Parts: sequence; structure tokens; C-alpha cells
Amino acid sequence: MPDIIANIDWAGILKNIGIISIKLIFILIVFAIVKSVGNRVIRTSFEKLENKKDMTAGRAHTLRSLTKSIFSYVLIFILAVVVLGTFGIDIAGLIAAAGIVGLAIGFGAQGLVSDVVTGFFILLEKQLDVGDYVTAAGMGGIVEETGLRTTHIRGFDGTLHFVPNREISTISNHTRGNMRALVDIGISYDDDIDKAIEVLQEACDRVAETNENIVDGPNVVGVQELGASDVVIRVIAQAKTNMQWAVERELRKAMKQALDANGIEIPFPHQVYINKTENNG
Repeated sequence: MPDIIANIDWAGILKNIGIISIKLIFILIVFAIVKSVGNRVIRTSFEKLENKKDMTAGRAHTLRSLTKSIFSYVLIFILAVVVLGTFGIDIAGLIAAAGIVGLAIGFGAQGLVSDVVTGFFILLEKQLDVGDYVTAAGMGGIVEETGLRTTHIRGFDGTLHFVPNREISTISNHTRGNMRALVDIGISYDDDIDKAIEVLQEACDRVAETNENIVDGPNVVGVQELGASDVVIRVIAQAKTNMQWAVERELRKAMKQALDANGIEIPFPHQVYINKTENNG
């Protein structure tokens, strides 16, 4: 054993280790530079497209995220091939073996293939973009990221849902076009309906003059329902994307103040307490 150790060319081994280490460091430096430059080029390219109004901001963010992901995967694959080649591993044989193994596990990866295919058509058909308010696979919220495998949807309670694309059979996109703002408000049966409608419409007109998020209306469409204790009047407006809730809140406040100023009652439940006393006399 001492003779074997003594015959080992330690100088050659150390030299090879040093050469390989230098190559690896050089490869990693080149990888970092290429990745940084590539991401910068991708970001700049899509910013130019967005500034030229060739595509919407949401679409630009969607495609930019997808392009960066594909670029990163390709770069990592190239890095792995170059590193293996540095260690003298037969890349062609490895790829062939990987192909056989991939074929063997392909049947177990049908879900992944389904995710990729579904994600491709979702992006191709522009069914959703980053920033859209959607309902997909039973999840409702704002799209934060779309990819070939998963779609990230941020719920309104702050929860981030990672939805596999294969589970998205239908998509309800609530941000394509103007959004409807709807407010129902009840008045007492004793009040004059025509006067209430006039008062509400005046309040709506004042809101429309100051709220830039209103695209059309608001208009009082009339009596919507005869409730158990109130007459329900409906107001409808068209608002900018994702601004319908803010418009509804402002309308409720303005209509409540207008009804109070004109002495029109908004019914609310009353409770009557009856105290029974025993008469022992």
C-alpha cells in the first residue's frame, strides 16, 4: 500500500484539479454574466413593447415572466452539459440514457405534460394576463404569474394559490372590458318612490362628475324588489377594470347622505322589548 501511494502522481492530480477548478469558476462567471445580460435584454425588450403600446402591461408582464423562465431553463441545461463535459463525461451517451429513462417515466409524468400543454394554449389564446381578476379552478383573485406548468392567483384574503394548469378547465376573466358597479338601496313603503329616484339620480350625477373611474352612468334603473319592509331601488354604473368596488362604496355613501338630507327613511330592523311584571295583588 505505501508503494502504491508513493507511485501516485500527486503533482499531476493537483494540477488537473487546479485546471478543472479554474474551468468551473470561469464557466460559472460566464453563466452569471450571460444570465444577467439575458434577463436585462428580456426586460428592456418588453418594456419597449409596452411603451410603444404594442401590447397591454398585463400581457407584457405575462410574456416577460414566461420568456425569463424558458431562458433560465435553457441556460441551466447548457450549464449542466458544459460542466459534465469538463469532467470528461460522455454527453452523447448521457443524453441517450436520459432519453431511455425519460421514456420509462413518461407515463408517470402525464400530469406534467398536461400542465404544459394546457398552459401553452392558455397563453397562446390570451385567456388571462398578469394583473387580471379571474376565477379559475374554483379560485378567485388577481393573476400574479402565469407559466407553462402553474398559474399563481392571489386571493383577496392575501392567499397565493398555485394552480396546476391541467386543473383549469374554465376561466372567468372579470377584467376584459368595463366592470359593472351595482348598488341596491331600500326605502320605506311610506316614502314617495318617484321622489326617492330623483334624489338618488341627483346624487349619482354628482358622483359621476368627480369620480374618474366611472365610465358610464350611474343610472337609477328603478324598483328592483318589493321586500318585506322596504322598496329596493337599483343603481347601475360602468367602471374601469377592478375599480367597481370603489365606485360602489362611494355611491352608497352619497346615496345615504342624499336620502337623509331629504328625509327619506332607509328601513332597518327594530326590536321591541316587553317587560312583564307579575301582579300579586
